[in-house]
Amino acid sequence: MKKLTIAIVLLAGCLFPVWADTISTDKSDFAQISTVIDDAVYDIRYYSSYNFTGKRINGYKAPRAYMTKKALAALAKAAEDLRAQGYRLLIWDAYRPQKAVDNFVAWINNPSDPGDKSFYPTLEKSDLLAGNYIMAKSGHSRGSTVDLTIIKKDGGFVDMGGTFDLFSEISHPDYKKISKKQKKNRKILHDAMVKAGFVGLDSEWWHFTLKDEPYKDTYFNFDVE
Repeated sequence: MKKLTIAIVLLAGCLFPVWADTISTDKSDFAQISTVIDDAVYDIRYYSSYNFTGKRINGYKAPRAYMTKKALAALAKAAEDLRAQGYRLLIWDAYRPQKAVDNFVAWINNPSDPGDKSFYPTLEKSDLLAGNYIMAKSGHSRGSTVDLTIIKKDGGFVDMGGTFDLFSEISHPDYKKISKKQKKNRKILHDAMVKAGFVGLDSEWWHFTLKDEPYKDTYFNFDVE
């Protein structure tokens, strides 16, 4: 009888899977990166107009960066590893409100607003959504994804062979037509992040998500402030 009951429950789960995403404004399990990593540098692009839309993005009310506490603890390990190699982190984006992602999609669907074409020089704006460069749901909104690079401890530039949010194959981590030094620099960042528990994205060398992220089906929508 017990086996039969389990089978029925399992069957019910198959017939009625609970896969729906959750939208939440609960920020109690988030922390500001600066409270844990005190030597990181910030260039929060969506708080400024220096991004592909050419305007500040909805939900960014301050140039700050937040992550889930679990992801931030892992990022601190990567920062420690990189610090020992003579580098520190430069953060471009971390947690991203769902309203910001909605702002991206609305911009794509507005044919009268080209934004900043320098971020997508060889593409049409419509290609950004169709080609999965911009998603209607972003891992950033789950709170355990970060866009970042490395700089030298003295603030010096580290050449990665491409800029943040450049929608191009140049941004692919394994892009071949860059110098040996640029490849090495990408590898330094990648290896430290993977060692700390993150996984990369095959289209963006700067993008990493905690492999064991705590909110895989929850998209948060509180402001960055």
